[in-house]
Amino acid sequence: MKRRSLIISLVAIVVISVGGVIATLVTDTKPQLGLDLQGGASVTLQPVGKADPEALTVVTDILRNRIDSLGVAEPEIIRQGNTVIVNLPGIKDQDRAIQLVGQTGKVLFRPVLSETSAAAVAAAAASSTTTVPGSASSTPDASATTVAPSTTVATTTATGSATTAAATPGGATTTTLSPEVAAQITPRDKDTADATVVLPGRGGQTIYELGPAFALGEDAISTAEAGVQNGQWVVDLKLKDGDKGLGAWNTWASKCYSQEADCPTGGMAIVLDGTVIAAPVPQTPFFSDTNVQVSGGGNGFQKGEAKDLARVLKYGSVPVELKPQAAQTVSATLGKDSLHAGLIAGFVGVLLVLLLMIIYYRTLAILVVVGLFLGGCLLWTSISVLSKTSGLSLTLAGVTGIIVSIGITVDSYVVFLERLKDDVRSGKSLRASTPKSFKSAWRTIVAADVVSLIGAGVLWYLSVGSVRGFAFFLGLSTVLDLIVTYFFVRPAAILVSQGGWLRGKEVLGVHSGEGVLVGSTA
Repeated sequence: MKRRSLIISLVAIVVISVGGVIATLVTDTKPQLGLDLQGGASVTLQPVGKADPEALTVVTDILRNRIDSLGVAEPEIIRQGNTVIVNLPGIKDQDRAIQLVGQTGKVLFRPVLSETSAAAVAAAAASSTTTVPGSASSTPDASATTVAPSTTVATTTATGSATTAAATPGGATTTTLSPEVAAQITPRDKDTADATVVLPGRGGQTIYELGPAFALGEDAISTAEAGVQNGQWVVDLKLKDGDKGLGAWNTWASKCYSQEADCPTGGMAIVLDGTVIAAPVPQTPFFSDTNVQVSGGGNGFQKGEAKDLARVLKYGSVPVELKPQAAQTVSATLGKDSLHAGLIAGFVGVLLVLLLMIIYYRTLAILVVVGLFLGGCLLWTSISVLSKTSGLSLTLAGVTGIIVSIGITVDSYVVFLERLKDDVRSGKSLRASTPKSFKSAWRTIVAADVVSLIGAGVLWYLSVGSVRGFAFFLGLSTVLDLIVTYFFVRPAAILVSQGGWLRGKEVLGVHSGEGVLVGSTA
């Protein structure tokens, strides 16, 4: 029965190790490479004005949440003094990612006082006629062209949720306005929540005059998700059920529905980073549902636009305004050259170690060869699965941790084989000494590996960046070493010692079989 359990353990570890590699190859699941190995984008963000250190700490957390939602494998977000460096390994659409990182995500809900086409503003400026929204002489006469609220039409469902038209995320930062129109837009430093402002809408074609904000995005929005509705991409907002969320929305929905003095157009604008992304006109004075659906209006949202907007709305605004100071595409050439050189060095080192094992331990050195192979298979599978499910990426530092762990693994085999060698030299048979030798060596192996795990854990907890990657892969390899040693080396050595094909052969540098007496006078 004991022999059967040994065979089951041996077969199981071999099947899991080799089968895991085959499964990753069939499903095209492979380790994700870090910025230094596959290249990507690196953005340096500088706060506008003086920033509080605690605020910058919050910035890194929010940016990490946003970037994780992009599916970037193990991004690096590092604070260096008053700057924040964001490294995005392997990202395909770098421009879109950089734009998302640079957005502050400041969301405000404001009443629409008036809206005018940008063309009318430019024409009025050219003819020296004042028709800019918010100006003293702006009146609804023939001299001012007021846009019909085609982009602010809202419909309601039976539950009272609103469907709105919206602008492209970050429209103000990507839209080119004419000098005449740009001169009328409220500057960023004066775009405060309690001020009456003039801001552009989608594509800069419409200019809105907006009253003081009645709600903040982080207070009003619970979550946001991008999806498809009637063949078009939309963003579904869920308002918080409280005075600052649905309560504030309903208060102003009633005012705008009645077109009171502080909301004469009936529009309720959603403003993101100084751009009106939506200006819904409520069709009812009261909403019982917290769900609001934002669509792309006549032109609709592109998939990327909808997902970007949902990310910014979902993960909130950063407490300081960030300005990209430098953005660059990072080449992986240097990292690949270093990896290539490191792999060659590691391969040569492993060959030398195996050669020494064969010379020193003869036939039983096959345990070391197969054990290292199975450990490598388990490591490949683990990294591949973690890359796909948790965004883990393999960096140069991680490769270094793996190479260092090979020494720890070989040490485990040496401890066992040396113990076994001593027992055989003392006159015991290989068959009788193998189980007892492993039991004694196992305690030493566990103690040594636990010390390595503690060191890797402390290093991972206290460090950041590439050092943390080194610690993680060192710890992972050490855990796999314990698994392979117990479930492969132990049963394989016992089963081999019980067979007859090693009888009379040099298995440990000493003659095995019936036992060799050392120091015998016979």
